[in-house]
Amino acid sequence: MEIEALEDQERRLVFSTFTEDTAVDLGQSLVNVARQRALPVVINIRTPNRTLFHAALPGAKPQNDQWARRKSNTVLMFHESSLLVGTRLRAKPDTLERQAFAHADYSDSGGSFPIRVKGVGVVAAVTVSGLPQLDDHALVVEVLTAMIG
Repeated sequence: MEIEALEDQERRLVFSTFTEDTAVDLGQSLVNVARQRALPVVINIRTPNRTLFHAALPGAKPQNDQWARRKSNTVLMFHESSLLVGTRLRAKPDTLERQAFAHADYSDSGGSFPIRVKGVGVVAAVTVSGLPQLDDHALVVEVLTAMIG
């Protein structure tokens, strides 16, 4: 995807409020879509210090939990989707590792998206892991778009 398209998604997909209940609703919406399509994914919604929602669907692997953690760490550090961070880095070219972000803790693969609240900023990250990175990202954006409008 192009940087401009990714930036546009982030400008559009902003919550007016976001609570624990919102996190559960978002997580359940992602689970419902993933189940309908039999997608082997992990779904995670977290703040910098707290997990608000987590589900591992049939076929997801333990490594998907690690990928979700690494991708959401990137979102919570950069306040941009993990795909946007990776796209920007590859355009330079640069890497997270060259910027002193450990590979074991951060990933610029697509699939994690910032939960941004109008007038507040980024409060959490929503992550899908288990599909190719563009598909992980697209699933999150699809469900956020349906939820936010």
